[in-house]
Amino acid sequence: MAATTFLETPQGRRLAYHKSEGAGPTVVFLGGLKSDMEGTKAVHLEDWARARGRAYLRFDYSGHGESSGRFEEGCIGDWHEDTVAAVSALTEGPLIVVGSSMGGWQALLLAQAMPERIAGMVTIAAAPDFTEDGYWASFTDAQKEALETVGHVELPSDYMEPYIITKRMIEDGRTRLVLRSPLNLPFPVRFLQGTADTAVSTETAVRLLDHASGPDMRLLLVKDADHRFSDGPCLGLIVDAVRNVMEGN
Repeated sequence: MAATTFLETPQGRRLAYHKSEGAGPTVVFLGGLKSDMEGTKAVHLEDWARARGRAYLRFDYSGHGESSGRFEEGCIGDWHEDTVAAVSALTEGPLIVVGSSMGGWQALLLAQAMPERIAGMVTIAAAPDFTEDGYWASFTDAQKEALETVGHVELPSDYMEPYIITKRMIEDGRTRLVLRSPLNLPFPVRFLQGTADTAVSTETAVRLLDHASGPDMRLLLVKDADHRFSDGPCLGLIVDAVRNVMEGN
């Protein structure tokens, strides 16, 4: 496997990445919260792209994987800056953006930041606005008080060690919400969602589909698939979705 390469961002963060040269549009994988670029989906898509001579980019947000910083110091806006920096410095031309969980939110923010670059989008258990509609909405009074007094709360996860959710993450998330204002996605979009996902509900997927506007948008619900969406059949569906949005162009 090729050695990890690093990018210094305008904000002074050091991002780890792997880039495969090839024909465009470039496929860019955006991972989830506390995930890294060595995940099953990111590597599987890289293998698929390389086998077909397609350009591909995967990277770690700051505070994730091999990149600089601590997770607890980051927020949605920081990781959006990381995404814009990586895409701007490391890719050219049209993009097919593949966002998993929090990466789905990042994909939507990227589409707002540089709409002229996006040729297609695939999301996997997209979690837009989760800091507000998931975390804040479910916090108890005691947890909200802890945010003010301690500066963070600790939340269990079904998939990894507990999350440390900071006051900064909640407050910054409110400035990045995408489901409260028009969300135009004028390119082929495929939303993928498992019905057994305990982190992101099918209701969230349907809400995103209903809220967004665009000429070619579909939601695929996969019965009994969980949040990882990374077994053999699910990986095949991700590849199919990427191919489908490419053909839509």
